[in-house]
Amino acid sequence: MPKASDLKRGSVVELDDELYVVKDYESKSPSSRGAQTYYKVRFVNLKTKQKRDESFKASDFIKDGEFVRRSVQYSYRDADTLVFMDSEDYTQYMLAEEDLEDQVGYLTEDLKGLIAILVDGNVLAIDFPTTVDLDVVDTAPGIKGASATSRTKPATLSTGLVIQVPEYIDIGERVRVITSTGKFSSRAN
Repeated sequence: MPKASDLKRGSVVELDDELYVVKDYESKSPSSRGAQTYYKVRFVNLKTKQKRDESFKASDFIKDGEFVRRSVQYSYRDADTLVFMDSEDYTQYMLAEEDLEDQVGYLTEDLKGLIAILVDGNVLAIDFPTTVDLDVVDTAPGIKGASATSRTKPATLSTGLVIQVPEYIDIGERVRVITSTGKFSSRAN
């Protein structure tokens, strides 16, 4: 059983006999001596997709959910269904596009590091890598001499995702995007 302080984004836990995935968490350290750190956690029910907010002390124990993690690769989209293939035994898993919410914009066919969360042989969620590399297909022209700390501009990426990038980024460049926030991280190699 992990402690609340061990939780991270993507962790799957059991609360009230239901499986939840950690979508976001925030730690609050009170300034008084001897006070405990509290964690405010936003969970999403893996079956119903309902959000649930809970607060825990750092020392509180949370029950691990019973599930299987499988390495998968994104195969293709069939209407509103996304098809993933198991990297080991080539089993195909289907997941409704709406179940991935805003993470669909990170999916590319060559994306490595996807993990399917399975319960009773059914995919309930996909755990994305921390960052993904995507190509810039549309943005305002880059400004020569713009520094890394200057202003930003919107850029449309190869998957249709629109993010803010520094002014020096041009069309055709590859950028690294943080999947938990949807923000620009750096240029990709």
